[in-house]
Amino acid sequence: MTTNSSPQLWLYDTTLRDGTQREGLSVSIEDKLRIARRLDQLGIPFIEGGWPGANPKDVQFFWQLQEDPLKQAEIVAFCSTRRPNSTAATEPMLQDILAAGTRWVTIFGKSWDLHVTTSLKTTLEENLAMIRDTIEYLRSQGRRIIYDAEHWFDGYKHNRDYALQTLEAAIASGAEWLVLCDTNGGTLPHEISQIVQDVVGVTEELGTGDWGLGASKESSQSPIPQIGIHTHNDSEMAVANAIAAVRAGAKMVQGTINGYGERCGNANLCSLIPNLQLKLGYSCITEDQLTQLTEASRFVSEVVNLAPDEHAPFVGLSAFAHKGGIHVSAVERNPLTYEHIQPEQVGNHRRIVISEQSGLSNVLAKARSFGIDLDQQKAEAKQILQRLKDLESEGFQFEAAEASFALLMHEALGGRQKFFEVKGFQVHCDLIEGKETSNALATVKIAVDGKNILEAAEGNGPVAALDAALRKALVNFYPQIATFDLTDYKVRILNGHTGTAAKTRVLVESGNGRQRWTTVGVSTNILEASYQAVVEGLEYGLLLHSQKEAALKAST
Repeated sequence: MTTNSSPQLWLYDTTLRDGTQREGLSVSIEDKLRIARRLDQLGIPFIEGGWPGANPKDVQFFWQLQEDPLKQAEIVAFCSTRRPNSTAATEPMLQDILAAGTRWVTIFGKSWDLHVTTSLKTTLEENLAMIRDTIEYLRSQGRRIIYDAEHWFDGYKHNRDYALQTLEAAIASGAEWLVLCDTNGGTLPHEISQIVQDVVGVTEELGTGDWGLGASKESSQSPIPQIGIHTHNDSEMAVANAIAAVRAGAKMVQGTINGYGERCGNANLCSLIPNLQLKLGYSCITEDQLTQLTEASRFVSEVVNLAPDEHAPFVGLSAFAHKGGIHVSAVERNPLTYEHIQPEQVGNHRRIVISEQSGLSNVLAKARSFGIDLDQQKAEAKQILQRLKDLESEGFQFEAAEASFALLMHEALGGRQKFFEVKGFQVHCDLIEGKETSNALATVKIAVDGKNILEAAEGNGPVAALDAALRKALVNFYPQIATFDLTDYKVRILNGHTGTAAKTRVLVESGNGRQRWTTVGVSTNILEASYQAVVEGLEYGLLLHSQKEAALKAST
């Protein structure tokens, strides 16, 4: 918990620039705007929007934010120092930076002499001039500067004196932040700590200053900037390295939501923020904003169209999931036994996972989460546990299909509502040479209230056709089905050594715009397994709707 006396850290999000360099990640202008506004709500002080002029998308992004600014965050433009043997005032890319209209600009420059001579193919002195000239020019145009010292740690280890000269050039030119970048991601925490301490000592020798967001100081001397940290995850040390830097004196932490970034990614703000705020007592965002962290993580993953990491610390679906019976029993008595924080602090929640390893305590806890009060002394509870273990031995998996387990419990207790009865189905596929997908026609026969219905529908593949045919058959009886969506479909071959006779497990995720639920089917016939999962997905959605209707009637 933070207090008014908690030391302040400045968060800098680079999801929209560094994060989008992740392989397989692509965003539109609208995507970038949605993410920026969500980060603004989360309380991130600095949001790096991209490199204006590098592509038309980033130009449009900054223009749109000029028309409709963020509420509290500083949107930051990103750019390199000017090119060798030119002048900043005549550099076209810096004109694009000015046109972006941001108050803050992040400029990156070379810290490693190897990069100066091999990448830039210029002299060490010219690189210093590039840093000075670029920052001085942007300062003369009213911009405030964050200087990213690229490849800082490798440069420092290779040639400390020259690396420090690059920082001195940035300081003398008016940079207000010096951000030390572990660009290759190969530095370890003990090295980070020692080097950051050295840099903090060097800058303190030049004077003192408190250069936070919005600070200003009238002085004939150059402002003494504060130190920031920017780490990459190539050694799986990005979060640990960022924390080590903070402990050594860094006041700004750069990272991305969900750790997105080039190669192995950047420091994950979804892990850094709660570690820094809840464990180390730094003030990053408000406690209310911290409770939005899980939702923000999932929002960003949805917008960039990447599956959320279910096992991510703090914000993952499994971050506070308990599967072993002894664990569940202990957590039921006192969550501190197996949880390092309260899940609600980061907007997550505890989950009791059901599987063949479950004990009776898992079943009782899971039943309560579905509003079912089971008595462990009665036979039904033990019957449910035995049925669970029998089905999982056949290949079913209920830890990922909680909706199917809820239906199993209702059935064991004699309260499973029969919304419809499945009579049979057929699927016909036309395989078209040269096309990746096939047209499919599904015919289903069901009964509702004793009335038989036969319907057919086409789909892009057999599962889509089955789903469409079922909906078509049921929607006149249950109009709410029109709001259901099949949102995900996963297939697992359970015993591949048996070839085409292998047993297949299918997980289907469905949703209604507010909730999502997962159901499971298992069969040696993949269509039969898919049909089982799709049917139960529709059945569980109807159960949720009927429970909601019953609750509304009870309240009135």
